[in-house]
Amino acid sequence: MPPTVRRAEGARLLANLERVILGKRAELTLLLVGVLAEGHVLMEDVPGVGKTTLARALAQSLDVDFRRVQFTPDLMPTDILGSTVLRPAEGAFEFQPGPVFTHVLLADEVNRASPRTQSALLEAMSERQVTVDGVTRALPRPFFVVATQNPADYQGTYPLPEAQLDRFLLRVRLGYPAPEQELEMLVGQRERHPLDDLSPVATGDELRVWQAAVRRVKVAPAVGRYLLQLVGQTRSHDDLALGVSPRGSLALYRAAQAMAWLEDRDYVTPADVQALAGAVLAHRLELRPQARYAGRTDRQVIDALVAEVPVPT
Repeated sequence: MPPTVRRAEGARLLANLERVILGKRAELTLLLVGVLAEGHVLMEDVPGVGKTTLARALAQSLDVDFRRVQFTPDLMPTDILGSTVLRPAEGAFEFQPGPVFTHVLLADEVNRASPRTQSALLEAMSERQVTVDGVTRALPRPFFVVATQNPADYQGTYPLPEAQLDRFLLRVRLGYPAPEQELEMLVGQRERHPLDDLSPVATGDELRVWQAAVRRVKVAPAVGRYLLQLVGQTRSHDDLALGVSPRGSLALYRAAQAMAWLEDRDYVTPADVQALAGAVLAHRLELRPQARYAGRTDRQVIDALVAEVPVPT
């Protein structure tokens, strides 16, 4: 479980999110790690546990633009990216930006859309730009995608392609609340939803300053080698048909920097790497059929590797 946030800026943002999502400090900390590391977050869980609410709370807390796209089987790439339309009165073509031109994009139930539409986000997530009709346009900064998906065995879902999964810095599962938190939620929402009274505690400009500070967090060579050894073990593991790519190595590196910054340190420790390995690496793996039939999960493989790989001292 990730350590508790201590840095004043992160603590302020975390406390605001906890007004809306109760009893999920570890999961909210992972979301902040994703934001600070300039990554994107995939929230995978059953419907109704607060995934969409959390994305809205994040945008309101940062006082940035927010757009939501409900992914459905008939959604087209142009519905996300935008399109060029003819203005007959002017006799000219004009680009109409899609909802991706925002700061926080909620891709709700992303695995209900076709693979073609899912892939429309690849350029936006990797390069913070989109290309429509041969013209490349930059996206606003900061730009952050929160995608939600239902479990893959739910009716009407398509599995996310490996290339798209690899674009998500973290995968987070909220899970059901504890009984006492659920009761507090029922009482708290008796008359008003907490989102109605949620005020910003930071700005997009402040977030960009924090993100720049995260990039300056030091990673000692021994810790870097430990991180790469952990990743390297996934590429030769008997249970895995697909290991972690170099993009995954960089994702774990950036996430560890963000965790260290939140912990008020200017250096990364092996504990940061261990705390984040499951959330950053597990969704990038592909299990062999025999491992799936034996009941193994991607998270179990990563947890076992974290326990086996020697930690530098």
